[in-house]
Amino acid sequence: MDETAVLLWGVVFGSIGFGFFIYGKKQKAVVPLFVGVALSLLPYFITNVYALVAAGLVLMVIPYYVSI
Repeated sequence: MDETAVLLWGVVFGSIGFGFFIYGKKQKAVVPLFVGVALSLLPYFITNVYALVAAGLVLMVIPYYVSI
């Protein structure tokens, strides 16, 4: 069951990361661009479901508080 949850959360965070990446690229904003790349690559490195969700949520919040 853990593998299925990691796969589904990986698809969710990858899709959100793709959205952040496209937004950052079009707006020429560095923070959303790098957060999008990080969210897309995150499921490849974290295999624990709870750590994946926690790291994904933290990464998704970063563009709202950090602006360069």
